[in-house]
Parts: sequence; structure tokens; C-alpha cells
Amino acid sequence: MSQSIHDRSAVLLTTRPMHAPDWLSSWWTSFGPPQVTADPDMAVQQALKAHPRLILIDACGESAWSELALAACRRLKRDAYTGIVPVFMIVPPALFASAFAAGADEVVREDGDADEALARIGAMLRRSDRDTDVHPSTRLPGAREIEAELERRVHRGEKFAACYADLDFFKEFNDRYGYHHGDQVIRLVARILHDVVKGLCGEEGFVGHIGGDDFLYTIPLAAVARVCDDVVHVFDELIPLQYSEQDRRVGYFFGKDRRGQLHRVPLMTLSVGVVTNQRRHFSRGTEVSELATEMKSYAKTLPGSVWAVDRRRYEPAALATASGAGAATDRHATRSRGRA
Repeated sequence: MSQSIHDRSAVLLTTRPMHAPDWLSSWWTSFGPPQVTADPDMAVQQALKAHPRLILIDACGESAWSELALAACRRLKRDAYTGIVPVFMIVPPALFASAFAAGADEVVREDGDADEALARIGAMLRRSDRDTDVHPSTRLPGAREIEAELERRVHRGEKFAACYADLDFFKEFNDRYGYHHGDQVIRLVARILHDVVKGLCGEEGFVGHIGGDDFLYTIPLAAVARVCDDVVHVFDELIPLQYSEQDRRVGYFFGKDRRGQLHRVPLMTLSVGVVTNQRRHFSRGTEVSELATEMKSYAKTLPGSVWAVDRRRYEPAALATASGAGAATDRHATRSRGRA
């Protein structure tokens, strides 16, 4: 889905790699060896190329070096690509405030307490992982955390369902009403999924935003029918209100296809592909996401808002032909209780 949550690359900008604080040397042992450089330009290039999880700048030393280190931090934070990478700075006491002014995400004094420094760097990484993996429109966890959630579910061995939800006719709505109203629809769908899943499953439910109009939620196996029924029902109750009165009344509008031809576009519907480990064994989260994507594509071939469950049993031969003729015979689809 995206860069692995376990990526541990890092860049260390310093002129004294052999004389770094003892706590830093021991911390690298557990984190992984960084790319070390004494060239600020090289540090920026490495950050642009590798997109590290962390950039650590050691600004201690001669005053000229301290100024170069602060300037490197400012450059990193001004760039849209490297600006989201957390920067941790070690500074002389006199430059503590200057480091924050330069954009550093966390700062420790050279003569500071080692336990405090380790606590601060750990807290900074947790904040960064959380904040950079949240979709800006919906505030839901993004693809990286979805991947991690699927891995957790698989490794715990509990019975669960992964549900891939996707809007139908969203692009046409966006073209007619504009991206602002389209963004409102995305936020509405996020709220529906969050409120239904959390309302019925509490802490046992998880909702993530893959991107665009694609979402994935995981729930206990026993809650599939109730949650998915409520999701499509609430969606069909609320989504017509996003249209003009005229479009809502007739149930469609006329839009142009890629060739410029007018065609009738129905109101948006929701397709949900559901995968469970009731009859299958998954060894990796990626297997779940791949099959959920397939089931979502199958659900989109059905009319109206619908959720479709994969009921095929795990058989080596069946996996090879899962997308072939007859693969849909062991799927089960349930339409919305609202409009078809």
C-alpha cells in the first residue's frame, strides 16, 4: 500500500561522529545505523532521495558549524517533501530556542539528561508516525496504518472481516459539483464509517482511509452483517442530500463521458467488498488487502449500494483461478435496505 511502517532509515548530520553523546550511540544500536555526513548539502540530498524516518542534526561544535546546522534544518523544513520528516537537534545550551525557530521538531541540549533525550526522541517519532499517516481531509489512519492493522489482525489469529468500501459515480459527481463538494462527500463517508463501526464494535473496530474515495474497515466476524447493513443503509439515506433538489428528485443527472457524449449518471452508491478468515488462512496482511480489492471490484459490478462477502474456501487450486470463470458463485451479496 505505502512505505512500510517498519522503515527505519535515518540521516545524521554531524562533524563529530566519533564523539557523539553516549546515549545517541547506544540508541543507534537499537534503531539501525544512520547515513552519516558532515555536509549539509549531502544531508538534504539524502533526505530528498531516501525519505528517511528521522533526520538528526548535531549542531554542537564551532559557531560556524552551528550556523550551518541551523541553516540545514531551515532548508529541510521549507521543502514540501522533506518538511514532514522529523528533525531532532542536539545543540549547545545557547542555541536551544534558535533550533526550534529553525523548524526542529525536537531539541535537546548537549549537556542534557540522557534519559530525557531518549524519551524526547521516542515521543517525537511516535508523533511523526501518527501525524504523517493521517489523511488530511478525514483525519482517519492512512495506508501505512491500515497495512499495520491487517498484519496485527492476521498475527493475532482472531476471526475478523476486512471490508473495502468504494464510492460509485463519485468522479461524475466531482465533475458536476466541484472538488469542494466532492471533499464534503468524502468526509461524510468517513463519518458514516467511523460512527457505525465504532458505535457497533467499539475498540474492536478500525476504520482507515486508503485515499480518494477508497476506505477499509476491520471488524469482528460476528458483526459483519449488522455493520455492513447499517453502513449502506445510512449511506443511502444521507447521500441524496448532497445533490441539488432537481437531481435528487429525478435520481440522476446528465454527464459527459470521455468522448463528450451525454449519458445518464445515477446518484452515488457504495460498494463494499468483504473478506474474512472464516474459511481462509492468511499469513500476511497483504493477502487480505489483495482479496478485499478483488471483492470490492466484484461488488461494483452489482447495482445499487451493496456489500459482498467472499465465501470461497481456501484451496490452492482455487487461488490460481479466483478471478476466473465461476469465481463469483461462492460470493454472497446483500443490497441496501434503501434505494436500489
